[in-house]
Order: sequence, then C-alpha cells, then structure tokens
Amino acid sequence: MTTPAISTDSPPARLRIAHLILSQGFAGSERSTAESCAAQCAAHDVLLVVRRSHRSRSGASICDHLDPRVALTEVPDRWFTRRRLERVLRAWRADVVHAHLRRATRLLARCRLDAARVSTLHLGINGPQFLEMDALVCISPWQLATIPKDYRGRAQLIRNSLVPHARQSAERIAALRAGMGAAPGEFLIGGVGRLAHSKGWDVLLRAFAQAALPDARLALIGEGRERGRLQKLAGPRVRLLGFRPDAKDYYQAFDLFVCPSRREPMGRVILEALDAGVPVVAADAAGPKEILAEYPGELVPVGDVPALAAALRRAWQARAERRAVDVSAHHLEQVSEEMIALYREVRARRGELRGT
Repeated sequence: MTTPAISTDSPPARLRIAHLILSQGFAGSERSTAESCAAQCAAHDVLLVVRRSHRSRSGASICDHLDPRVALTEVPDRWFTRRRLERVLRAWRADVVHAHLRRATRLLARCRLDAARVSTLHLGINGPQFLEMDALVCISPWQLATIPKDYRGRAQLIRNSLVPHARQSAERIAALRAGMGAAPGEFLIGGVGRLAHSKGWDVLLRAFAQAALPDARLALIGEGRERGRLQKLAGPRVRLLGFRPDAKDYYQAFDLFVCPSRREPMGRVILEALDAGVPVVAADAAGPKEILAEYPGELVPVGDVPALAAALRRAWQARAERRAVDVSAHHLEQVSEEMIALYREVRARRGELRGT
C-alpha cells in the first residue's frame, strides 16, 4: 500500500545501515547508492556490500566513489553468495538492509535476518522478491501505481538524489568541448548513460544523421555491450567517449542534452543536465515524461527517429541560452532525511509485528 510522507520531527538514535548492490561498473543506480551512503554515514554507521567483480571492463566501480567513513565488504559473485551475505549482515548487526536492483533484492529476501529490509525500485518490480521487502522505495510517481494492492509493506515515493555540481570555468569547458571534437561555435549535442538497447542511443544516432545539422557534433559518454553496434552507426561527427569518472563536468559543455531512452524509470541524467542549465530533449518514457511535466524540456515519442531529428533541428535553430533550473526537491540532503525517516518507521513496524 502507499503511505503519506513520513514525519521527521523527532529523530532517535544512530542506525546501523547496510546497503547491498551486486552490479558492476558505475552508472545511475551505483551513483545513487554511493550518494545515499555518503549522506547517511555522517550520522549513522553505514556498510556497503558489493560483489567481488564489482569493476566493469574499463575499471569503473562504485567503490571509487565512496565516502571513507563507509565500511566496505565483498561477497562472492556466484558460489555461496547468500550464505556469505547472511553472515556479513548478521556480524554487522544491521538495523536496516537496503537492497538495490534485482539480484541484491532476491538474495536479501532469502536471508534470515531480524533487520528491516528495504529495496529501491531503480527499474520496477521485476521479481516476486520485491514484495517480500518491508518497504519499497519508488523513485518516480508512476511506480506507485504498479505496487500490488495486497502488498503488506510500505511503498514510499522518495525521489532519486541529486548532488548539485560545481560550476566549471570557461577554460575547463573549452577543453572539454575540444576533447569532444567541437570547434568554437559548433553546436554540441551530448548524451550520458550505459550503452544499452534500453537507452535508445541507436535512435539518437539515426536522428542525428537524419537531421543533417551542418555545424553540429554528437558526443556520448558511457560504456556497455552495445558499443560495437553503435560505433557502426556513428558517423565522422560523432564521438563515443566511453566511461568518464568526471562525467558530470561534461554537461556544462553541451549545447543540448538528449535522453532517448526506450525505458527510463526516472531519468537521473535529465536532472543532472537541468542542474547544469543545458536545454533538454527526451523520449517520453515514464520517468522523463514525469520530470519534464515539472521542469523545462521537450518530449518526443519513444523510438521515433523523425520526431527526434525534428527536435534536434529546432534546438539547433533556437540555440537556447543556459538557464538555472531549481531542482532542489531532489537535493541529496532532502532525499536522505526522507529515507532515514522511512528506515525508522519500517524498523519500528517490524519490531511491533515481532512483539518487541
């Protein structure tokens, strides 16, 4: 069932919080998890559990982005993972265990623990194990409607976090643009995200070619299995830059940011682009559609190459100036307060059900 916002008037004692994410690399879900750990470790004891092969092929990992106050433990990739995880969490004496993504949630559902169990719907309810959690965190309003009516836990909307990014100097922006192949005065279109089919980069590459903008460049930041296929679609005015640990710097170098995702539960990259003041065009998947109902930007139908090409032409002709957008509702401090309040409520409710 859904619940109203939780009061945070009287915060009690320090919590022992364990986060669990068993993915590789460093994309949106990993960044969100790292930010949650960083926000919580100032007032609480925080552990992050990852798989041993947490690095992607390029070497990217969530572990490189952790606050040093966060404890870190690895568990086996495949063999005896649940058994090891259960031992780790019991030894940590966690009050709350927060799982991220499907495999972590599935393993947490099988662990015998007294801790409250929470999972974030970074994607959606893509397995029955999510309904065994004490609470589900929805990062977009549309997800609330997908929660079964007979779910006995808490379903709470807590928006994905955003850490405002430092303004880059003119020299830094010029260097970034040059590194992406953009000469002074050229119109630079950018995208950030995993090179996966769901992200719709093939649609953007086809739309960019169809738009035929005479003084424009396209740069994509990210890595993934689709790189080889996308490289074949990329013309001479396109750069696939791979993973960049300083990806958030690049937004301020773009003249237009595009999110062409076929599926996007929330659209964190759109918030990062808005924070940078760059104009946004996005496919109208569920998350971007909700974000751009509240903030400025243009939506086009998912997978529609001609519509996206037309939107690129309009943006190229308009050459809109950057403008500050207030996205403070997503700032990490606010999101963290809401998350801690949820932890306390579900922990207290679990204790009541156990008669403690």
